[in-house]
Amino acid sequence: MSATNGTHYEQLHQGRTKMYKSKVDVVLGAQWGDEGKGKVVDMLASDVDIVCRCQGGNNAGHTVVANGTEFDFHLLPSGVVNEKCVLRDCLAFTGNGVVIHLPSLFDEVLKNEAKGLQHLENRLIISDRAHLVFDFHQHVDGMQEAEKGGKSLGTTKKGIGPAYSSKATRNGIRVGELLGDFNLFSDKFKSIVATHVRLFPSINVDVEAELARYKDYADKVRPYVKDTICFLHTALRNGKTILVEGANAAMLDIDFGTYPYVTSSNCSIGGVLTGLGLPPQTIGEVIGVVKAYTTRVGDGPFPTEQLNEIGDLLQTRGFEIGVTTKRKRRCGWLDIPLLQYTSLVNGYTCICLTKLDILDTLPEIKVAVAYKKPSGEKLDHFPGTIAELGSIEVEYAVLPGWQTSTEHIRNFKELPENAQSYVRFLESELSVPVRWVGVGKGRESIINVH
Repeated sequence: MSATNGTHYEQLHQGRTKMYKSKVDVVLGAQWGDEGKGKVVDMLASDVDIVCRCQGGNNAGHTVVANGTEFDFHLLPSGVVNEKCVLRDCLAFTGNGVVIHLPSLFDEVLKNEAKGLQHLENRLIISDRAHLVFDFHQHVDGMQEAEKGGKSLGTTKKGIGPAYSSKATRNGIRVGELLGDFNLFSDKFKSIVATHVRLFPSINVDVEAELARYKDYADKVRPYVKDTICFLHTALRNGKTILVEGANAAMLDIDFGTYPYVTSSNCSIGGVLTGLGLPPQTIGEVIGVVKAYTTRVGDGPFPTEQLNEIGDLLQTRGFEIGVTTKRKRRCGWLDIPLLQYTSLVNGYTCICLTKLDILDTLPEIKVAVAYKKPSGEKLDHFPGTIAELGSIEVEYAVLPGWQTSTEHIRNFKELPENAQSYVRFLESELSVPVRWVGVGKGRESIINVH
């Protein structure tokens, strides 16, 4: 390449980079979900203009405690409840990668408005490219789980997998199609119902009643629907601050998680790009949310699971009940090889460590530091199959506990020395700084470390 051409290339590249006046910060779950992402998003939402969901559906469940009131979010970004966010008219943005069950969306809006969520009608934006989840998708989800019997995946039965299946087989229906020519929508709806009835003869869909219902939903949802791709890029060019809230978590990613015990979308950093229509250079901070121990809901392998009094203690002290499923979460020790793997995939720039206070009563704390084959040889990768993951042995480091309450501490240096060492151990093993530590349920219980 000549010097002239090189200079021209550099000018074009710099112009492209300067096109965006702001970056997109991303909050991602680093384990199997339920790490406390909602609380982190709520904390960070004070200073942003747009809070986005990029994938998943109402199978996700995020809880935020604000001024003593507990808000549950499944489709709405949980950052919208922050008072400063409300005053700034921060937008609640649902991207094209999300699958939306409209009855559940409007029910969620009503329930949270009854608890004090304000001015959402002026702040909600829904992508016209987002796919719809219908009731029959939910029926099919339950039937598919029942057919698996003892080999079920433990899905939420919210219809998310079947809706993404419809999307992948190109007979799904987008929000924009609901708002267009209703005759065309009716034809597509009848076609997708006929396909599902042929595959699952026992499902019963009252087509005319559903069409009448969705004609009403079309009028209700219309004010919120936009071409979100252009909207988001315009916001970036104008210097608007944007925060993305990942649903589910890295180990539930359909490509990188413990397949098939995963969700049906990409919950890792790639899902942010495809679920919002963003190029990689727009991404700023990638914040990995890590619970101070490990939990998962549903079936599937769990190397550090504790089916003993330790697991019971973590479950009880941590109130480990699924927001969406109401099922008890399985509990175990923190897993470093798992976190190293998800950090490799997501490229975390910093960590928020949550629920450190749940470990307060333990005299000693184990942390998984390596996976080994039955032969004793250490693995240098995260297992790619369920069979391989199920056969590994876990090597633990044993760290001293602190056996004193951290719940009311708000300064990192005031944490017990062993609690600080636990945080530093995680930093050292991941080579990623821990920027925040959570020691309670409310947003005020998050401690700044750096």
